[in-house]
Amino acid sequence: MTFLALDVGNTRLKWALYDKPSPGAQLLGHGAVFLENIDRLSDEDWRHLPEPTHMLGCIVAGEAIRRRVEEQLELWDFTPHWAVSSSAEAGLTNGYDHPTRLGADRWVAMIGARARMLRQHHGAAPRPLVVVMVGTAVTVEAIDHHGKFLGGLILPGHGIMLRALESGTAGLRVPTGDVCEFPTNTSDALTSGGTFAIAGAVERMVQHVRQHCGAEPACYMTGGAGWKMAPSMSVQFELIDNLIFDGLLEIAQHRLGHTL
Repeated sequence: MTFLALDVGNTRLKWALYDKPSPGAQLLGHGAVFLENIDRLSDEDWRHLPEPTHMLGCIVAGEAIRRRVEEQLELWDFTPHWAVSSSAEAGLTNGYDHPTRLGADRWVAMIGARARMLRQHHGAAPRPLVVVMVGTAVTVEAIDHHGKFLGGLILPGHGIMLRALESGTAGLRVPTGDVCEFPTNTSDALTSGGTFAIAGAVERMVQHVRQHCGAEPACYMTGGAGWKMAPSMSVQFELIDNLIFDGLLEIAQHRLGHTL
């Protein structure tokens, strides 16, 4: 009973094949491709994989990309399924004004984070959470003790910030700099500004959750650019490789006995 998990973001498609559709499953293979290379998956990355019996994906890249991915999945004989946000699933309650409008990646990552926290604190009282994804965009989510999503922040990632400044500021074309406390050149000023803007949003959300819940939240960070942020964070956090895969495994386990 093999399980294929897909995380299709704005820049890359990441995939992982597990020996079963549940948390703690053994990883049989994994990889990542940029979206422009999706059409090679069935001939290259996936060609010699064991055939999955279940598949669940998370996609934010749009309908055209989804169709291209599903064309590659025709290599195997199963129906693709995609996670979507809802009012509640796998122990998480959605507090968004319009629950179905919440990004699927945010929803799935929060489900993965909540499940991870409960396993790590087994036997102890559940903790509130702050869940950070650092990618093309940055999201900072708040979850209370009871597993209710309270709300979250969205801000541009490093690349979008720099491109916005370049397009709106005459003559601003500089290489990526270093993060430092007191930048003395434009490259370092831009890199430091973007990094501290993201760090500040996380720190502010931790303060909000601490005050709202009366307890110190656990903070999880994930995403392709999470490692860039790690040295600049002033709050305690755990850097996790891919919370979306954790969430997809958790959803799959809760849906056992039903069609994925």
